[in-house]
Amino acid sequence: MPPSKIVLSKDRRFLSVEWQGAAPEVHRLSAVSLRANCQSSRAKRARLDGGDGRIADDLTITDVRPVGLYAVNLVFSDGHDRGIYPWAYLRELAGRAVENQGEATRGN
Repeated sequence: MPPSKIVLSKDRRFLSVEWQGAAPEVHRLSAVSLRANCQSSRAKRARLDGGDGRIADDLTITDVRPVGLYAVNLVFSDGHDRGIYPWAYLRELAGRAVENQGEATRGN
């Protein structure tokens, strides 16, 4: 199911995705996290080849483009523009972010 709203933060460092349901959910995903989890063939190949994978902390999202009714294409300030993020994958990334926050909270 597609999100009901996608909003790019003013500083372009976060993408907020709102999902409708019994209880609406809003997830805030960082540009760095989205770029690091890009599923484009080029990004996957770089990870498999052991590329350093360094992503600048000041990375931003420069454009959000719809892809049909199933995804968005994100363009990043480092020039990367090949990532397509289907709704199911955005939800998966949001779930991982929530899990990681819970682990960080439990670790304190």
